Amino acid sequence: MARPFHAAAVRVRRLFRSRPRAAATVGGLAPTPHPWKRALGLLAVVVLGAWLGLLVVGSVRTPVGPMDTTMTLRPSVSGGTKINVSPLGALELDSHHAPVRLDVDVDQLDPERSQALVKHPERLSGLQDEVTGDVASGTRELAVRSCVAVVSGATALGLVVYRRPRRALAAGGLALVLLAASGVSAYATWNPKSVLEPKFSGLLSSAPSVVGDARSIVTEFDVYQQELARLVTNVTKLYDATSTLPVYQPDPATIRVLHVSDIHLNPAAWHIIASLVEQYEIDVIIDSGDTMDHGTAAENGFLDPVRNLGAPYVWVRGNHDSKQTQAYLAKTRNAYVLDEGDAVSLAGLRIAGTGDPQFTPDRSRPTGGKASEQLAGMRLASALRDQKRAGTPVDIAVAHDPNAARETDGTVPLVLAGHVHHRVNQLLPFGTRLKVEGSTGGGGLRAVQNQKPEKVRASVLYLDRPTRHLQAWDEITLGGLGLTTAEVSRHLPEENLKSPSPSPGVPTPSP
Repeated sequence: MARPFHAAAVRVRRLFRSRPRAAATVGGLAPTPHPWKRALGLLAVVVLGAWLGLLVVGSVRTPVGPMDTTMTLRPSVSGGTKINVSPLGALELDSHHAPVRLDVDVDQLDPERSQALVKHPERLSGLQDEVTGDVASGTRELAVRSCVAVVSGATALGLVVYRRPRRALAAGGLALVLLAASGVSAYATWNPKSVLEPKFSGLLSSAPSVVGDARSIVTEFDVYQQELARLVTNVTKLYDATSTLPVYQPDPATIRVLHVSDIHLNPAAWHIIASLVEQYEIDVIIDSGDTMDHGTAAENGFLDPVRNLGAPYVWVRGNHDSKQTQAYLAKTRNAYVLDEGDAVSLAGLRIAGTGDPQFTPDRSRPTGGKASEQLAGMRLASALRDQKRAGTPVDIAVAHDPNAARETDGTVPLVLAGHVHHRVNQLLPFGTRLKVEGSTGGGGLRAVQNQKPEKVRASVLYLDRPTRHLQAWDEITLGGLGLTTAEVSRHLPEENLKSPSPSPGVPTPSP
């Protein structure tokens, strides 16, 4: 423990010795440092000492249900809570904004306690209460230990640097003040609903179980401590080696839509889509175009995996997809091609869309630009109004270019688009939500020519089956050439976040 403090003290003393001397003395007396320099020096000693104290002794090992965990406070710019579930990944919650972050490391599953759950499954009903108590107890112990670690670390480093007990005590006192200020900041910015929008990073196959079912998260509004316990309970389920504990089951009242776009001839995209369909039990896939790169007949065979993706495949033409591409896909089993406002009913949803009016690989013809996209969007909006008058209102509209999609504002609850290779989520002025997906093909095979490969993006949309309203969505981002890890971020519409309690008549599923 002495080595880190000694090394830090040496560096701080060198810093003070290297400051410039005054050009002359006054009255033969040695110059004194400016007050602000002394204050900055003291602050540096306090921050460094507090950080070293937390690093050395600022953690608590505590059982949480059948798991052994380590809770730690760490210095942080943005704050928040991070639950590390090795080797599956980590769950991040935007729980507070303060210069400290709570880390919860799941070390291992205790064999005796987990076997007791396996032999007595009736105990699962009380597991959440047990976990809640364990988390509360561990947090209290962590708060006390962290306070002692911060004050002791700052005081010890102050004594080594200044070699004066009074200055060392001043450093410890300032550390206590800063810790108290951090606690006040965390309390003032505490967000108990942060658990409704978690961000998971790690193994893609683990994401549905750790993040949980969208419907239960939308309708379960409770205090932060109980929600954190529910997440830890879900993690417990993942760790059972015999798979006898309950696992993730999508709510039957939720329609799950996979939104993909801009595959651009990347064959890896089909494997990713098929995996997501299986893991999330997707009901329908919507592709907002640019599946091809040049739109030639030679590329048509690339579309053949659509037959075996495990869910209906709804598609609109992008500006890199030709009419030949569209005709080929229209004859493919499992594919539903939409153009000029055509609509189809699948999985309890009414979906309508239009193809892109431009085909940019054809250099022999001038492109219509933004005006042509807006005109196509107006025609789609007119078709949507006709559908509503006919008594068959559309739930989701699809266009490739966001300029076309925006023209449907007020005619449909949700419109999907692509084209720009990055995500956009926008509530339009007349109430339509525009969701633009990034490139599910990572920009296509041409992206490997760039210095940094483009990330692969897709989204799972959760819609309520009775109302067909969007409840939540998961943004899935894959990175790296291996495509074995993922980030999954849960998001809710603003109107869901404002709801203080479950809607009447909507049951609250158990975790």
